[in-house]
Formats: sequence, C-alpha cells, structure tokens
Amino acid sequence: MPKKSSQTVKRTGPKKAASRPKSAATAESQLTEYRKKRDFTRTAEPRGGEAPSKQKLAFVIQKHAASHLHYDLRLELDGVMKSWAVPKGPSLDPTVKRLAMQVEDHPIEYNSFEGTIPKGEYGGGTVMLWDRGTYSYGGSDPHPIGGLRRGYQKGDFKFVLQGKRLRGSWVLVRTRRDERGKTQWLLIKHRDEFAAEGSDVTAEHQTSVATRRTMEEIAGGKSRVWHSNRTENVEPGEGKGTGAAAKKTTTHAAPTSAYQRLMARRSR
Repeated sequence: MPKKSSQTVKRTGPKKAASRPKSAATAESQLTEYRKKRDFTRTAEPRGGEAPSKQKLAFVIQKHAASHLHYDLRLELDGVMKSWAVPKGPSLDPTVKRLAMQVEDHPIEYNSFEGTIPKGEYGGGTVMLWDRGTYSYGGSDPHPIGGLRRGYQKGDFKFVLQGKRLRGSWVLVRTRRDERGKTQWLLIKHRDEFAAEGSDVTAEHQTSVATRRTMEEIAGGKSRVWHSNRTENVEPGEGKGTGAAAKKTTTHAAPTSAYQRLMARRSR
C-alpha cells in the first residue's frame, strides 16, 4: 500500500466577499442630521449627494453671520465635510488655542455655497467663502486616510492646509462635551514657516476668496464692481455684472494714444 503523506491539506471555505468601504456605506447616513435641520424649499443650501473627491481632500472656511458671527471650518473625510464652528476664527499664532464646536456633517456641495440663508431657517444669516483649498494628513501614520480616520476618532486630528489664506500644519484636539452635549475641540496652529505670532488673519481678510465681496455686499445681493476689458486678478467663481447694474459700474480706461485721446474728445 502507498504510504500516506505526512503533510496535511487545510480545507478552506469560500472566500468572503470584500467588505464595502466605510465611506460608501455611511456617507448618506452622516448627512441625516444636516437634512433634518433644513427646509430645502426655503434655503439655497445644497441637500447633498455629490460623489466624494477622487483626488485631493477639500477644505473650506466660511464666515457666517448667524445669531453670532463665527467661522465654519469644514474638512472632507469619507464623503462628507466634517464641520466645526470656530467663534473667533482661525489664528496663525501657535500660542493661541481657538475653541471649535463640532456641528453636523455637511455635504461636499457646501464647499461652494456663498449667500444668505433666510431668517427663521436653521443658521439664518449671511455666509461668505472666506478660504478654501485642499488639505492632507499631518501625522506619522503610513496610511494617510487611515491616519485621518484614526486621528478623528481619537480626538487628535492633524492636518496640513493648502489654502489661499491659510497654509501649513494644524491640529484639532477634542476636549469635552458642553451642557448641550456638543463636542468641544481646540484648533491650534503648529509652529512652521506659516506660523505668525501676534497676527490677526481674520481681521486682515474681510472679503470672499470667490467673489471678493464683503459680508454687507453678499447680504445685499450686490455683485462685485468690475471694469470693462479687465480680467486680471479675477479669481475663479467671479463673474462680471450684466444689464443695468453692469452699466452703472463700468468704467473706461484712460486714453493713452493720440488716436484714443482724439476719439475721447469727439465722444464728449
């Protein structure tokens, strides 16, 4: 009789199907609270549902004149914008710790929202796009997205901003919950080449990065003043006025050639 092999063969069952990514399974549920608080027949805020970014993660900071003026910091993660209300706004001073109250997750479409939320609606007031750009993981985990998720869950959320006004390394540190059950964090600037002790970055920048409007102009629905035949220094998202409003704000460049001066005199 042939000898039996001393090697044993392990029996394996059918391979388990790969589990769905956490972001795909939970992005919709994360917007439940956001949607419950809003009547989308009355507010122009986005309802949500846009696909998450496939490249770099987005961030936005919106200046929000609601019942109290504050700044909303939003960082994209797992298909939604994780959001914090920062009463005094961000600071470039590493010695300054800003209180950041965590609020409900917002949809990615909110990154482009600038305008007025009607009075009586949740968060009613004027919203400005104060800064925006992309961000990346700022910790030491070899897996960036995993590092962001673990840092968020742990309450030690390190990130690096690449914005138009804010750049460099930051951290959000979770501290406690207030009497209403809202989670409190601290927003702190790390010491790097972008840090500036004693600076007041929110006082330095009083206009929108998208339209260059002030809060008053956004509230009044006024378009940015523009000049004919000029496109320099116009940022993406800005548009020229049209109709009667455009005619009122249009100015002509001073004539520079003899021919232009002659034509200018003839048109008077």
